Amino acid sequence: MSAPLAPYALFAGMLAMAGLPIYIHAPKFYVDEFGVSLAALGAVLFILRLVDVLQDPVLGWLSERLSMYRRRAVAVAAAIMALAMFSLFAVTPPFAPLLWFAITLALLFSAFSFLTISFYAEGVSKAEQLGADGHVQLAGWRETGALLGVSFAAVAPVLLLGISDAPFLVFTCLFVALTALAVLAMRREWSGAPKGASDGLKPILSDPLARRLLLIALLNATPVAVTSTLFLFFVETRLGAPGWEGPLLLLFFLAAAGAAPVWSRLAQQFGARPVLMLAMVLAVASFGWAALLSSGDVAAFTVICLFSGAALGADMTLLPALFAARMSKVAPSAAEGFGLWSFVSKFSLAFAAIVLLPLLDAAGFRAGSTNQPEEALVALSLSYAVLPCGLKLAALLLLAATPIEASGGTALNGKAQ
Repeated sequence: MSAPLAPYALFAGMLAMAGLPIYIHAPKFYVDEFGVSLAALGAVLFILRLVDVLQDPVLGWLSERLSMYRRRAVAVAAAIMALAMFSLFAVTPPFAPLLWFAITLALLFSAFSFLTISFYAEGVSKAEQLGADGHVQLAGWRETGALLGVSFAAVAPVLLLGISDAPFLVFTCLFVALTALAVLAMRREWSGAPKGASDGLKPILSDPLARRLLLIALLNATPVAVTSTLFLFFVETRLGAPGWEGPLLLLFFLAAAGAAPVWSRLAQQFGARPVLMLAMVLAVASFGWAALLSSGDVAAFTVICLFSGAALGADMTLLPALFAARMSKVAPSAAEGFGLWSFVSKFSLAFAAIVLLPLLDAAGFRAGSTNQPEEALVALSLSYAVLPCGLKLAALLLLAATPIEASGGTALNGKAQ
């Protein structure tokens, strides 16, 4: 791997640090600090998430149109994101806290999405400069940085609580400083060159391989969305291990971060598709084992977190690399393509929240209760483990049947010939 790729890891880590508080820390912070009802926050989050999902193709279009000015556009978006994060956690709401929550989070959502799309699109150009295995090489650095950022954001507020009376203020100040550092580190990486006339989404949606990779991404992302949505419930209720959620979640992300560069090196040696398929098999085995667990099986679940986290490292590294390689052939700027990619990823999160939680409720599951009916526990295990296993198998079979060679760049499928 090449040291000049370190700015990509830093920028990805900064983005990941912004992403986690959006979904995990912000709601609890506003309940604890300002007494906002959880139901009201849930309604606002649902509306904002829906808008966020729908706006990604539009933001991809905007990023494409601003490709000649991407360095400036990224600097502005990063400033908006840092200001929104600071306002969300470090500013006492000047009016109704729920409205302040909605406004600052909407700005944070939009800036975060624009930066993510632009960042991945620029990576396509960078990877092409690196040679035959450039997409995998870049993805290894980028996703390792992202996973380390997630891991830090998951534990930082808790760690800071021991040394500060205002942990989120300190966390936010650290984030603002990291954002400035990441933008500065990436300043020479934005090409700022026109990529040619864009035909919008047409070349992407009309390309059979691009459509197939987007479908694989949807099938492959949904299991992660399902397990992420139900993780806390599974640990607390099915395993009967309240208090273990944080350490196990951190272990999961650290395993992914540690495995990502390993998957990247294996893919450079043996090809991205066979290595990704191996990781998918590991994920299926992990999900299948989780379906057999019951109360007290914390040790077994710890091993599952290691294996499934390692498999996630491959998902985050290799599948985007395959898609980026195809975008370099059919959509030179790739911004609109990654707008669709982001849309697919977020749609899977919406699916998990909208479909699974009502199903659990119908089965009699009650969050926080220590006396769940057996059918509710079975429904939780089926939803957390068996459903992801089936979806992952479908993604694996579809990937096995996909002629990746059509994308060009034989190094993604094995050693260059």
